[in-house]
Amino acid sequence: MRRDHLLGLLYLNVATLLWGTTFVVIKQSLESLSASQITLARFAVAALCFVPFLLRLERRVWRAGLELGFYLWLGYATQAIGLEYTTASRSAFITTLYVVILPMFLGLIGHKLRLPVWAAAMMAIAGVGLLSYDGSPPNLGDVWTLGTALAYTFYIWRLEHFVAVRSYPTLPITGVQMLGVALLSGLWVAWEGPGWSASGFPYAQMLYLGLVATALCIWLQALGQRTVPAPEAAIAFTLEPVYAAIFAYFLLGERLGVQGLVGGFLILGATLVSQLPQLLRPRKALKTER
Repeated sequence: MRRDHLLGLLYLNVATLLWGTTFVVIKQSLESLSASQITLARFAVAALCFVPFLLRLERRVWRAGLELGFYLWLGYATQAIGLEYTTASRSAFITTLYVVILPMFLGLIGHKLRLPVWAAAMMAIAGVGLLSYDGSPPNLGDVWTLGTALAYTFYIWRLEHFVAVRSYPTLPITGVQMLGVALLSGLWVAWEGPGWSASGFPYAQMLYLGLVATALCIWLQALGQRTVPAPEAAIAFTLEPVYAAIFAYFLLGERLGVQGLVGGFLILGATLVSQLPQLLRPRKALKTER
C-alpha cells in the first residue's frame, strides 16, 4: 500500500538524517581513536542493545544476520582503509556509486527496473559528484572505496531479501548484525594493536554512535526496506551527504559553494523522481494490492 511505502521512506530518511550527523562526530573521535577502535566501540554498544532479542533464535536468522554483518563490516573496513589514501569528498562520491551498481546488478540477475529509477540514480550520482568533487587525481584509496560501494550494494540487496521477501523479524536480525560486526571489528583491532586511553576516550561520542547512529539507524533501515525496494532505498541514502553538509555548516562552519548547492538540489530531485511510479499509480490499483 502507498501508506506503507511512505512510512518505509520515512524510516529510511530518518536513518539517513542521523547518519549525516556521524561525519562530525567521527571527525572529532578520530583525534583519540583509530577507525578500527571507533567501529568496535560503536558496534559493541549497539550489540548490547539487542541482547534480549538474541536469545533462542532460529539458525536461519543467525545465518542471515551474520551474512549481513559481514557485508556491513566490509563496507566500514574498506572505507576506513580508503580514507588513508583518498579525500573524504572522493570517498563520499565513490561510495555512492552503489546507487548505479545496484540496479545494474539487479538487471543482470533478471529484475526489471522502471525508467524513473534509472533517471533518479543518474541524477543522484551527478548530485553527489558536484557536492563532493575535489579535483584530486585517482589513487589507491579510490580502489579500496570502490570495494565499499560493492559491499553496500550486496548489503542493501540481501537485506531486502531477508526482511521483505523472507519476512525475517527486524529486531533479532539487526542484533545479529551488530554482534557480527563487533566480533569482526575486534579481530581488526587485535590485528592493528592500537593503544587505548581511558582518560581521553570519547564516551559521549561512542554512546551516540552506538545507540543512535548504529543500533537505531540500522533497525530503521531494516524496517524501511520491508516496503521500499532496494534501488529506491539506495537513492534515498544519497541524501546522507546533503544532511552531512547541513550539519557541517551549522556545527563546523563549513560552507557549500554554488556547485555544492546544485549537487544537493540534484540529489533532492532524484529522490522525488524515484517516487514517480508510486505517486502516479492509480488509487484503484492500490486497493487491490496484497
